[in-house]
Amino acid sequence: MDSLITAAARALAAGDPLGALKRVALRDDAPGLALRGIAMAQLGDLVRAKALLRRAVRAFGPKEAVARARCIVAEAEIALVSRDLTWPVKTLDTARATLEAHGDQVNAAHARHLAARRLLVIGRLDDAERTLAELDSTFLPPASRTAHELIIAGIAIRRLRTKAARAALARAERAARQARIPALTAEVEGACLVLNTPAARLITSGADRPLLLQGVEALLASNALVVDACRHVVRVESRVVPLTTRPVMFALARALGEAWPGDVSRDALIARVFGSRFVDESHRARLRVEVGRLRRLLRGLSDLRATPRGFALAPRRARQVVVLTWPTEIDEDHAAVLAFLTDGESWSSSALALTLGASQRTVQRALDSLAAAGRVQAFGRGRARRWMTTPVPGFTTTLLLPALLPID
Repeated sequence: MDSLITAAARALAAGDPLGALKRVALRDDAPGLALRGIAMAQLGDLVRAKALLRRAVRAFGPKEAVARARCIVAEAEIALVSRDLTWPVKTLDTARATLEAHGDQVNAAHARHLAARRLLVIGRLDDAERTLAELDSTFLPPASRTAHELIIAGIAIRRLRTKAARAALARAERAARQARIPALTAEVEGACLVLNTPAARLITSGADRPLLLQGVEALLASNALVVDACRHVVRVESRVVPLTTRPVMFALARALGEAWPGDVSRDALIARVFGSRFVDESHRARLRVEVGRLRRLLRGLSDLRATPRGFALAPRRARQVVVLTWPTEIDEDHAAVLAFLTDGESWSSSALALTLGASQRTVQRALDSLAAAGRVQAFGRGRARRWMTTPVPGFTTTLLLPALLPID
């Protein structure tokens, strides 16, 4: 490998894409194309980066399996950052196996990190944890250790284990200082903000206040009866009653939870739950049916007590009833879509559908509604259409967990 290629690779490993381009910007040989592609990816021109890396894969000969595998891993990272979640995972696994077979443990670890990050994005936390467990991070350079700890922190945050998340972020911060890469340090600082930014809003006895992630963890571990408007469930400790597919009953539970320890009049419940401005006997009959259904579902957690003017929650063992909702006033029907878009990356509707476990048409309707409200914007056409938004103030976002692909 000539001196310019070596110098460009070292510049990329140090987080200096402009320094790398100064050395290889005019080169069209395979190593030059690969390094140009990675540099363009670090600068944010993902379309150009992907094209250069594909040219590099074609330019490397059949005997240069390691170089081809490195380019494939770099392309997989571009696909992840651009939220192309349908990029073939088997191709990445084959490249990782090639790198391991040839002793390139650092880039093989990077490929494993990419696989774990993808699993984290789509919510398969157990699989992401198993993928990381197969990797010994002690031999990795500081930049790779930083990425490793960020993934561990991301898994812990998704599972509401704030103590484990803080420990992983502290290790990531130490590794980032050793790496001396400003962009990596900024990513760690951004990840730390998640633990210090309101993650939810707590409504109890008619008052509400913001709640950090640590507060959410403590609340769910307490014996309070929690009407969780973020996940559409009612829970007390480990007992969970899902109401995701029963919006009417959840709206009823939330209205009663917000009013506890008081009651809610029948007319107010009908107006809120059914959206009716005029009340007649058919509405009252339907309310009685829904109250009966909810009473059966919450059996063992709480009773629904009839009062002279309406209904009230009467928890069995819980000392209090609280409502947990989103930290900002947004359309709760589209809150999950907005939460993913606030990571600052561009998403396709198909990637959002895969992540949310919903149909693409449902996601598209949510995006259209958010766009009409000025919360998101789209660019591109057809299959290249992408959606993004700026982070919402006071709203925790999904982690973007970048890592480097050093080439020696």
